[in-house]
Amino acid sequence: MKLALKLLFAGIFLYMVGMTTWVSLHKSILASGDEFSWARSPWSVATLFDAYFGFITFYAWVFYKERSVVARIAWFLAIMGLGNIAMSSYVLLQLFRLRSEQPASDILLQDPA
Repeated sequence: MKLALKLLFAGIFLYMVGMTTWVSLHKSILASGDEFSWARSPWSVATLFDAYFGFITFYAWVFYKERSVVARIAWFLAIMGLGNIAMSSYVLLQLFRLRSEQPASDILLQDPA
């Protein structure tokens, strides 16, 4: 199970980095103008809200897992700025921190103090 999760989240990470790089080379997000306006594309705006609510939902778990205020702030900024790139990185870090005898489900819990 851990290997499957590592492959899944590594795939997400690599795809998102690749796609973000490719899109950035073709058109800067700053040059997108009104593509994210309610009038021009309400579905773009709705999708953007959906993504950020998903980021906040994921961050609630990160907030629970992380005990350090600095780590909580850093991960919040990373998740809000990088989205799924940061989220897949976080899950991969959690998976690689597990000892070989630990089940994948242990990433869901806080580390013992």
